[in-house]
Amino acid sequence: MTQSILTQDKTAYFKGLKCKECGTEYKAEAIHVCEMCFGPLEVNYDFSALKGKISRKDIESGPNSIWRYRQFLPVETDNPIDMGTGMTPLLKSHRLARQLGLKNLYIKNDAVNMPTLSFKDRVVSVALTRARELGFTTVSCASTGNLANSTAAIAAHAGLDCCVFIPSDLEAGKVIGTLIYAPTLMAVHGNYDQVNRLCSEVANTHGWGFVNINLRPYYSEGSKTLGYEVIEQLGWELPDHIVAPLASGSLFTKIYKGFNEFVEVGLIEGKSVRFSGAQAEGCSPIAQAYKEGRDFINPVKPNTVAKSLAIGNPADAVYALDIARKTNGQVESVTDAEIIAGMKLLAETEGIFTETAGGTTIAVLKKLVEAGKIDPDEKTVVYITGNGLKTMEAVQGYISEPFTIEANLDSFERALERSRTLERLDWEPVLV
Repeated sequence: MTQSILTQDKTAYFKGLKCKECGTEYKAEAIHVCEMCFGPLEVNYDFSALKGKISRKDIESGPNSIWRYRQFLPVETDNPIDMGTGMTPLLKSHRLARQLGLKNLYIKNDAVNMPTLSFKDRVVSVALTRARELGFTTVSCASTGNLANSTAAIAAHAGLDCCVFIPSDLEAGKVIGTLIYAPTLMAVHGNYDQVNRLCSEVANTHGWGFVNINLRPYYSEGSKTLGYEVIEQLGWELPDHIVAPLASGSLFTKIYKGFNEFVEVGLIEGKSVRFSGAQAEGCSPIAQAYKEGRDFINPVKPNTVAKSLAIGNPADAVYALDIARKTNGQVESVTDAEIIAGMKLLAETEGIFTETAGGTTIAVLKKLVEAGKIDPDEKTVVYITGNGLKTMEAVQGYISEPFTIEANLDSFERALERSRTLERLDWEPVLV
């Protein structure tokens, strides 16, 4: 009987940190910026030592969470923080695919991820496991909402003190979805970039573990599991094309990294995969750079309903741009109206209620199809990263109202006829 990889091989295959720009190496500590060139640091692995030591069967026999991929993640412990995060559904689309004219569309649905219904649960599980290894007792983050939810929830589960920072204008669902876990919540007057700058000062002053600042190299590695899972769920094959949202750009780059790592250790055959990114027009510095042929980003002031993507000066933008270009992908943006239409389209065709980031991704997918940028025969995976219950305000006024009726059959019949009339005329229902 094959053992789980967590009991069979407990080796940690990460060696430390390495600058993405100049290559300077560092110990695996709570640092995220190179002292030589100020470039970003990322985790450095020795996957040559893992090649031939891990099989598909080993992974499949592991836990039903991101920790089935422990050897590919930057932790040493045999007891990671595991709340069942990951292994979310990869759904073969039928009705949405048919409406868009695609034959092989798949939806990776992290709107049902555990414990807080977004992909951020992946990155926080890794970051807080590493934070605990490094001796932190207080953890924090700068967040546009989903990350605050995840950090507060997983910190509560792990028994860590938590203080998180958000812009003061976030959706109520995300604020309540953080406060329920009883962290200290700081709502800052300002946008995400201003919140992030404040958090950098707090991290230096208080010595806390900020998942997306001094713990960022470890935190960002959790996004690779979205690449690993898609490969496994496609029968150990790579897709032809992926479409994912772009905020900081980190998710995009880590899915790419995850694909390449499985090729590197011999778990799958390599092939070209196109990477396309989605942004809201009200905060689209990466899309603007892509369209103008620039390899640098002009920061913008966010103004969009897609608050979870509202990062005006994205940290990994240049790397995301490079991946889109070298894979023959695209980076596109859509209006707030198109975002809301994307949310409704996904819900009405596939029964998935996504937040505004997912609406952005679906709207960009539709736009790329209409522009002839996606081959109908391509095996395309679209990433849905958060749940619509968190951003219900976005669709208020754009969906129908209930028919309020008396508790008798006659009132019901009148309302039913009214509803059929409105369907024929493509109107919205009203109170009767």
